Amino acid sequence: MDSTRDRLVFTALRLFGEKGYGSTSVADILREADANSGSLYHFFPTKQDLLIAVLEAYRDGIEPMLLAPAWEGVADPLERVFALLARYRQALEMTACLYGCPIGSLALELHEPDPPVRELLAINFEGWVRHVRGCFEGARERLPAGADPEKLARLTLTIMEGGVMQSRTYRSLDAFDTGVELLRDYLNRLEQAASDGRDPKRPSEG
Repeated sequence: MDSTRDRLVFTALRLFGEKGYGSTSVADILREADANSGSLYHFFPTKQDLLIAVLEAYRDGIEPMLLAPAWEGVADPLERVFALLARYRQALEMTACLYGCPIGSLALELHEPDPPVRELLAINFEGWVRHVRGCFEGARERLPAGADPEKLARLTLTIMEGGVMQSRTYRSLDAFDTGVELLRDYLNRLEQAASDGRDPKRPSEG
């Protein structure tokens, strides 16, 4: 990393995801970032200023840090959805289910965040949804006319965040895998319905 500020931000991003905002002390961040307190307070007068920088970094880095590695070599738009979910699963597996999506973890922990923090949390969720919605829009011809890419993207986010949360709680990938399995089954059914010329929201006649 090129600067002390960058080290502080990305160290905090990792620790907030692993330990939570409240449980991560300034001393933890300084130790892990190999920085001194003068440097920290020069860039970030308060811990919330550092939190805002973390949320901005995650907002700006979703494509290079998360999407590009997950989607490398994956052309099919629906498979990109599952490649992204597989990236989260890999993080869970590599950390013995200690990994937590930083944005989801912070949103759960900060019950009444200040407006700037809440706004950045929402922006991060919206950015994630926007990219995944693009995958469903790219597969629109394979889905029924009534399938809403926005709602499918939000369902995917719900499955991902819920799966990560339960995996951390139970120290098991079972809940995450079940959610992904059911999402794939649902999308397969939507594709089959589109192929058959049916609207899956209406029961077949006859």
